Amino acid sequence: MTVHTSVDELRVKTRTLCALFPDTYWRETDRNRRYPQEFVDRLTKEGLLAALIPTEYGGMGVGLTEASVIMEEINKSGGHSAACHAQMYTMGALLRHGNEDQKNAYLPAIASGDLRLQAFSITEDAAGSDTTSIETAAVKDGDDYVITGHKSWTSRIDESDLAFVLARTSKKGGEDRTHGLTLFLVDLRQVRAEQPETLEVVKVRTMFNYATNQIFYKGMRVPQSAVIGEVGKGFRYVIDGWNAERILLASEAIGDGYWFTTRAVEYANNRSVFGRQIGANQGVQFPITDAYMKVRAADMMRYEAARLFDAGEPCGAEANMAKHLASEASWAAANACLDTHGGYGFVDEYDVERKFRETRMFQVAPVNNNMIKSFVATKVLGLPRSY
Repeated sequence: MTVHTSVDELRVKTRTLCALFPDTYWRETDRNRRYPQEFVDRLTKEGLLAALIPTEYGGMGVGLTEASVIMEEINKSGGHSAACHAQMYTMGALLRHGNEDQKNAYLPAIASGDLRLQAFSITEDAAGSDTTSIETAAVKDGDDYVITGHKSWTSRIDESDLAFVLARTSKKGGEDRTHGLTLFLVDLRQVRAEQPETLEVVKVRTMFNYATNQIFYKGMRVPQSAVIGEVGKGFRYVIDGWNAERILLASEAIGDGYWFTTRAVEYANNRSVFGRQIGANQGVQFPITDAYMKVRAADMMRYEAARLFDAGEPCGAEANMAKHLASEASWAAANACLDTHGGYGFVDEYDVERKFRETRMFQVAPVNNNMIKSFVATKVLGLPRSY
């Protein structure tokens, strides 16, 4: 099966599945800040969340190009892929840097849906985007490590069986500021069963349904076998997955952009004021058209970034630019759609306000657009570093 056929088939498969979960479903989960368990279960059953897992471990074994289409179609359907996208991009740390025992123990079970890996515990309040300044510590104690500290923005931990946790195993210092951070693959089942007092989860209510939390690690004990790769080199394993994350989230923003422009066109064609369709007015046409062209341009950058990633070529600039362009395009489309609907855009049954809130995130996460501009300025254009 060619890559193009694979992309087309996955697009149709995802679109067909998403049709089973209409606007009313997503409206209800958003209103109640409820995890869309039924949707994630169905994605898992159909093998879509195992897209990037190699076939020898029970996955689809496709590339990031195909995986990005799955994310795009979820958002394009009116859904919200934040409930499950982490299982796509967190997989890379295990696939590329885990040992064979870890891969054999976890990947087949993740592919089948018996285990769920959707939690990535990295960010801390004080450090923010400066990941090398995190302070959560993992101290060696016999054959175990004892993890103590606080994390913010650890999403879907209550919905996961496994979690990646980045912790400091040696003090920050020296020429390599990235050294001393270790990545652990924590079996949350063991923690919940044997040492629940060491893991405190505090839910954080956000302006859209994101299932995120603050986490307090209180002497959580994990075995040596939980270490991914080499001790002290975890930061490199984390950033190794950043390009995939940016490309996948760009795809989600692109899906949003197409949803907004489609809904805006439908409303503009059906709504008549002063004796004619409002879509006949250039003041309505032009913002929708401008946003659509921006979405199409971002879409092409997404495919280029994914192509380079799948070919094993450097793609940091393209991945970052795809995320930036896609987030800006989806925001332009969101505003055009809301303006087109007028007051009805603020009414929940039209779903515009829900998607409007959801798509705003892409400008600040997983990386702020200003940091992307700094990256392109220094890494691509050769300007001096600003931070």
